[in-house]
Order: sequence, then C-alpha cells, then structure tokens
Amino acid sequence: MKWGNNVGPLCPVPLTEIIILSDLQLLTPSSWPAYELIDSGNFEKLERFGDYVLARPEPQAIWEPTLPADEWNRLATASFRRDRQSPERGDWSFHAPLRDPWYVDFSQDGLDLRFKLSLTSFKHVGLFPEQASNWAFIAEKVKKLPTQTTPKVLNLFAYTGAASLAARQAGADVTHVDAVKPIITWARENMEASGLDNIRWVVEDALKYVKREVRRGNQYQGIILDPPAYGRGPEGEKWVLEENLGELLRLCADLLDRENFFFIINLYSLGFSSLILDNLMRQNFGNNPPNAEWGELFVEDGHQKPLPLGVFYRFSSI
Repeated sequence: MKWGNNVGPLCPVPLTEIIILSDLQLLTPSSWPAYELIDSGNFEKLERFGDYVLARPEPQAIWEPTLPADEWNRLATASFRRDRQSPERGDWSFHAPLRDPWYVDFSQDGLDLRFKLSLTSFKHVGLFPEQASNWAFIAEKVKKLPTQTTPKVLNLFAYTGAASLAARQAGADVTHVDAVKPIITWARENMEASGLDNIRWVVEDALKYVKREVRRGNQYQGIILDPPAYGRGPEGEKWVLEENLGELLRLCADLLDRENFFFIINLYSLGFSSLILDNLMRQNFGNNPPNAEWGELFVEDGHQKPLPLGVFYRFSSI
C-alpha cells in the first residue's frame, strides 16, 4: 500500500456522496460508572469524576442549562473560574472537601485502567472521558494486528497517557511523546496505578521527534495524534496547528507501516471541522484510507443534550 499523492489525484465528490458524508459518525463513551456529565449549558459543564462533581468552562455549551443555578451550586464539589488577566488560567473554588489527587477506574471494553486526577490551573483534571471510544478502538486494533513481532505504537502529544495505557495493556510496544516533563510524570503514575510497565517516555517536541524517526527509517503499526491548537516544546519550539499539522501528517505517513496499521487523530480547536480532517487525511494517506471513520466526539448529559468535544478521524488495515 502507498500513502499520499502516489495513489493519484483527489476525485471530485458528487453531491449524493456529500449528503451521505453529512451523516457523520458520532463517538460517545458507553456507560462508565466513574464518570457522568450531569448537565451542560451557559458555557459550562457539570461533571462527576468518581466521588467529586466539578463545574468547568465549556465554550461549546452555548445553550441554557437544564438544572437551575442553585442545583449546580448544591451539587458541585468545586468550580473553576477563569482569571480575568488570562484566557487560559484560572482558580478553583471549593464547596465541599476534595482529596487532590484522587483516582478513578475504567474497566470495560477489555481494558482495566486506573487514572490519577488532579485540579489544574488550566481547568483540566488529567482525563478526557469522551476519548473512551478511542481507547477501545486502540485496544481492539492492537490485538488484531497480524504482525510477526510486537506491534509498535507511537502516541504524540500524549498528555497523561490514557491512549498509551490502552495500547500497552493490549500488548503493544508504546512510545509516549509529550513536551511537558511534569505531564510525562503524571502519565507514568497512571501506568503504575494500572499495573503496567515498559512504556517508553520521550520529553520532546512532537514534530522534531517525528522528523528524527523518519530519518532513522523507523516504522509504527499504530500512530495516535492529539495535537493542541497552540503549544511550546521543551526548548521553546513553537507549535501552531494550522501551520504545522500538514507537515506532521506527511511525516506520519512515512512512519506508518504499509501493511498492518491503524491511525487516530483528534482535534479540539473550534476552527477545525471533521471535513477539514477528511481533506487532510485524503491528501496525506490516499483518497480512500481503509475502514475510515470520522466525525464528532461527544458526551450526552443527563438531560439528553449531546455536548460536542472535538472531531476525530481514524482508519485501519483491519
């Protein structure tokens, strides 16, 4: 199999196919006792992680919440409020005692993982529950890859490592790349809490690492991408999604095994739709990546309001 433009020019898509593509695949985690999206609206979401309920900003929740404000205040263990001087940072206010850090378990889809959660100044807690569907996909593909040796999986912008843990528990040789050393430490703690070992940790700019792997002629059977809209590498390397994503995908096409493979990319930038991802995938991995699925990630709150939380594209040889 060949990637990229070697497979020929992109073909015009007829109107009938556009209509079919408008019915996008929507991923959502199945029932998970440790997590619940209780309500959403007024640019916030109310979530339960284990024993604690958190109220956090959510720019896509532009509708009105179902529950009244006093019910949000009654339920919330802690609430995040942005710093007026910073678009990113903020502070947590506490309405009840909270143990920080705390742990939640994920035991489904053949996986048995444990995650450390903690309140950060960027509103995150170290886990993205909407990714649960992708964890199951990763584990399934790793187990089915018909390779003669242990499948190699590369996780870029890997954060606290849920996808790395899923791949490792399924039997893959995993390389986990993130530019922030404390986040790598957090991911290692998740690995140990999950009873796993031997993940390779790399503190480096993702684009720089991939360029070096291409020069070395290395190949991976699985590649996972979760690039942010903007970021900095450990040596000040600048990452801008719109400027750098195309180059990164071209390099990933060089790294991905041609015979046995899977590929996942998630984007959280509000300016990127799944149609943009579809164009990029076709350009870099051929006009028809095999077994392709693409669309939106979402979680439905307790009042049947689906909350969109990013777009994804994934394909595989099996």
